[in-house]
Amino acid sequence: MTTDLVVQVRNQLDASPTPRHLVEFVSTQLSVAGFIDCTSQNLSESYPSSGFIKRAGSLVAWRQGSKKVEQFRIIGAHTDSPCLKIKPRPDESKFGWQTLQVEIYGGPLLNSWLDRDLGIAGHAVLRDGSVKLFCTSTPIARISQLAIHLDREVNERGLILDKHLHLSAAWATGEKALDFTQWVASQIDVKPEKIISVDAQFFDSLPAQIVGVDQSLLASGRLDNQASCWAAISALLETQSPQDTCVVALFDHEEVGSSSATGAAGPLLEHTLERIASASGLSRIGYLQALSQSSCISADNAHAVHHNYPDRHDHAHAPIVNQGPALKMNSNQRYATSSTSAAMFVRACESANVNHQMFVSKNNMPCGTTIGPITATRLGIDTVDVGIPQLSMHSAREVCGVSDLVAMQKALTSYLNN
Repeated sequence: MTTDLVVQVRNQLDASPTPRHLVEFVSTQLSVAGFIDCTSQNLSESYPSSGFIKRAGSLVAWRQGSKKVEQFRIIGAHTDSPCLKIKPRPDESKFGWQTLQVEIYGGPLLNSWLDRDLGIAGHAVLRDGSVKLFCTSTPIARISQLAIHLDREVNERGLILDKHLHLSAAWATGEKALDFTQWVASQIDVKPEKIISVDAQFFDSLPAQIVGVDQSLLASGRLDNQASCWAAISALLETQSPQDTCVVALFDHEEVGSSSATGAAGPLLEHTLERIASASGLSRIGYLQALSQSSCISADNAHAVHHNYPDRHDHAHAPIVNQGPALKMNSNQRYATSSTSAAMFVRACESANVNHQMFVSKNNMPCGTTIGPITATRLGIDTVDVGIPQLSMHSAREVCGVSDLVAMQKALTSYLNN
């Protein structure tokens, strides 16, 4: 069973270099399982018992429970990862190199993108309004680091990258300038003049890999937070006859603050929940009452203790890789965990027979934040922040424990199954 689950998450990671690719991959899984795609349907009075809605790089899926809608059980995660986006006019030719200029998305570890074999993935919007996804099957670009002979002190003072000057990617040689839009057109088999706009980014072309002499680790790009997306959708698919209505919300743009039409600060989840409630016969007052009784698990990866930097953790609250998902807490509300929501997740772990850990940042080491506080604030739902422990967060290639992936999936399945 564990092997099958790891194959599933590896397949998802390899097929999903961008949020839109992830949404397409997940929506195919849901459709095969009998969920109805409600994205383009006019469902003003009814909603299917199991369905989903896609909005660009975000998706909300649900399975209605056997009971009348009195509360929702929600799992939230995000589809985006820090990366290097390709600019709208990226082409540049210099010193025999054909290069593409980039814009930094989110907070990536910039040095991790150097000396990697990079692919390009994204989508194009055509004049007829249609959207075409594309993704290279082989690496076609590289951002090369300066040789140590030309930067003798790099190992002593550390690598310093100018964000504008040092991150252009070479993707061809010669003096004849290439045209990125023409290249995209060739990838989706249309004429260049039919393309209105392109949204593209680089990705590490190396597939997800099992690592370690004991085969205990998974290395891949975008583990933060596609690992949580996989665990959430897998849990929903395994939840066949829940009592309460179960919802999974996968949001884009978390890495840049979530303030967008398809981010957690937008109305996508709220509107979907209200439509489900209305289709079930709830009044507006009944819907608000259901929200007050609902719960949410915000699943976003956590910092495992690094073997080379143990001083960066409070050792009483330091997640160890492959010892269970981490319960993330912060009294300043960077995480949404409350005493009651923490207890809810602990019960889910106990029911699933999986271990859990705790993560609290050191006082002199400010923590990040998640979609948890945003969801809790927008909807007034008691929310808990949890995460799979990992290393190299925000790197082009991250690593986590295989056992933790499986444990998170089991805990989320237990939560949805009441």
